Amino acid sequence: MRTGKFSKVIINKMQLKLPSLSVNEGMARAAVAAFCSQLDPAGVEIADIKCAVSEAVTNCIVHAYKNTIGIIYINVSLLEGRAVKIEIRDKGCGIENVKLARQPLYTTDAQSERSGMGFTVMESFTDSMRVTSKPGQGTAVIMYKQLSDRSIT
Repeated sequence: MRTGKFSKVIINKMQLKLPSLSVNEGMARAAVAAFCSQLDPAGVEIADIKCAVSEAVTNCIVHAYKNTIGIIYINVSLLEGRAVKIEIRDKGCGIENVKLARQPLYTTDAQSERSGMGFTVMESFTDSMRVTSKPGQGTAVIMYKQLSDRSIT
């Protein structure tokens, strides 16, 4: 995980709101990747971003809203210095214990086929990740990805 600070200077930003339908996970992933492509990231960097977004959006669909439909809020900022900030929020059920939920293999539904690795996957594909949540009010996942300097050959 990156320990340095990311720039707060925003070059460009986008906002997207989608219903928490499983068919929209691919839309969210594609939209964020397309928006980030203006920075000309390496293919592996786009793949990392897509994977992290997929996990965060899937968490909203599966956990935050469970068997109901809510709104997933996606904000992406391109920052000075070739960094990307991705915020994915919901107004769902929230998480009682974020520290516990971030532990690998933790799940609230032992009967499901879910692996309990969502936060671990998001963290492994980004340089920094923060999760905030309030039970009954929702969850926000903020991820940063530092892109490589493509001018170096």
